[in-house]
Amino acid sequence: MTSESLAQAIARAGGAVELLRNQNWPAFTFPVAPEFTNWRDEQRAWNTTVALMDQSHHMTQLFLGGDDLIPLLESISPNTFATFRPGVAKQLISVNQDGYLIGDGILFYNSTEREGLVLIGHHLLIDWVRFNVEKAEAAGKDVHHRLEGNSHMRQGPPTFYRYELQGPAANEVMEKLFGGPVPEVKFFHIGDFTIAGRAVKGLRHGMAGQPGFEFFGPWADNEVVLDAILEAGAEFGIRRVGAKAYSATPLEAGWVPTPFPAIFDDDLAEYREWLPADRAGSIAGSLFSDDIHDYYMTPYDLGLGRSVRFDHDFHGREALERHRESQKRHKVTLLWNAEDVADVVRSQVEPGVPAKFLDFPKGRYGLYQMDEVRLDGKPVGISTDAGYVAFDQLYMSLATLDVDIPDGAVVEVVWGEDPISRKVSVDATHRQVRIRATVAPAPFHDWARTVYRAND
Repeated sequence: MTSESLAQAIARAGGAVELLRNQNWPAFTFPVAPEFTNWRDEQRAWNTTVALMDQSHHMTQLFLGGDDLIPLLESISPNTFATFRPGVAKQLISVNQDGYLIGDGILFYNSTEREGLVLIGHHLLIDWVRFNVEKAEAAGKDVHHRLEGNSHMRQGPPTFYRYELQGPAANEVMEKLFGGPVPEVKFFHIGDFTIAGRAVKGLRHGMAGQPGFEFFGPWADNEVVLDAILEAGAEFGIRRVGAKAYSATPLEAGWVPTPFPAIFDDDLAEYREWLPADRAGSIAGSLFSDDIHDYYMTPYDLGLGRSVRFDHDFHGREALERHRESQKRHKVTLLWNAEDVADVVRSQVEPGVPAKFLDFPKGRYGLYQMDEVRLDGKPVGISTDAGYVAFDQLYMSLATLDVDIPDGAVVEVVWGEDPISRKVSVDATHRQVRIRATVAPAPFHDWARTVYRAND
């Protein structure tokens, strides 16, 4: 990591947009195979049979504790903590003074022990929480933390293995594992289980909009638990999910994995002095503006309004209340036109300047994929995460669009950069094109939309 702070890098580059559009965010290789069968087969498994996803390596973990921790988290988050207790998890979010999203992650309340709370996710929110915890520690507050980077950043194994079991046959596999009915565990609650004689915790949720559990426990038990799950799932056609297929799970779950962090205003100036520049990420996509605020989104823009409670004071509360009363955008799925997608692919094998390369299963070229969406020639939103879902044979993206655009409307995703950035992940020569897309709900699948989110 560089010793240059984000504040120093912005000053050197001449602005936040100039820095982030041209800053590289290289692809990481984690110790999970890209494919075990093939990524299309693995994607289909979580919709048709059962899939096992290894989540042990790609996320950052922040272990937390102390008597002053919950009041600290309350002060920087619109989440309610009124009933937060061991055995429960929540999707933690944080906003800046103007009510725009800094990031989100999953906060596990595992126990009352020293490191009994763990914040899991991309580093965007974790870094902001860590900054505030360090300030509280310096001020003598009873808070403490331990940062555990992902397997690209960390030396040695993780504290926990994490295995997501998901799909229509997940319950049958678990019944075989447990030797009886699956215990009732409420959505986003943590249950205690035994697998192959090892104590295991399980968070009830689903990464791709299908029923399932995220099992976790000490890394020393990872092989024993993994083998037991695979053995129990063999008769149900279980598939191990590789890194390629796993990357597309947010498209079906309707979760935007890396929203752009609103950390570039005066209230976070000290944070930018603290944050290393290479942890700030990079912007990719056709959205181009010199005003960094055009990349900001509120929690309501991304379907995170369900995490907001105004039962306490927190940083950005007044502004977030105004956003609630005048919501301008909402989260949707965009189903890309097959002919237009084929034209982009075809351009790679024809003479002339091609369209920007469209990768499968995921079309992302920076930490924040930000493509402009237009309707009748006017900008109406941002497409944030794009990829191919084999079960539906659709290229799609998650987007935030103006609230008056209904399901079924046809919009255009602007694909390709103009001007072209200097990131090594983007073709130095390509042409910008427009891809028609039909607006649909997010999550897209009926089960996810009517059952999974109904229990949220």
